[in-house]
Amino acid sequence: MEFYAKEEKDLERIAQEWTPFFKNHHVFAFKGEMGAGKTTFISYLAQAMNCEDEVKSPTYAYVNEYKSADFGRIYHFDFYRLEDENEAYDIGIEEYFNEDAILFLEWPEKIQNLLPDSCVWVTITKDENEGRMIEIRL
Repeated sequence: MEFYAKEEKDLERIAQEWTPFFKNHHVFAFKGEMGAGKTTFISYLAQAMNCEDEVKSPTYAYVNEYKSADFGRIYHFDFYRLEDENEAYDIGIEEYFNEDAILFLEWPEKIQNLLPDSCVWVTITKDENEGRMIEIRL
C-alpha cells in the first residue's frame, strides 16, 4: 500500500486514513534516511490517535511514552544511536513487544533480528520536490 504527501499538510490526511491499522497491528517499523520525515509522520499519527502528549524525537532517551484517548499507550522508539542489538535488550525491548500498546520504531534496521513477524514496515522516501512516498508492507 502506498501514500504520497506532496506537502507536509498531506501527512495529516494520510495519518487519519491509518487509524484502522491500529486495531489489528501494534508494531510499526519506520525506515527512511535522516530527514525523510519519520518523526514528523509519527507526530501526525499520534494526533490522529487523539494523543494527549506532544510528540518529540526520542533520540537521546531511546523511547518516549505517549497516551492516546482512543488507543491507550503509545511507545515511540529511536534506535539511531544503538551500537548493537544488545542495547535494545538493555532497554527491555522484548517487554515492550509484549505490552498492549502501539509501538512506533525509528531506525528499526538496528534491531531487525529482534522484531516480531507481525511488524508492519513503513518506508518513507523523500523525492526531489520535497514530497514523501510512504510505503506500507504488512
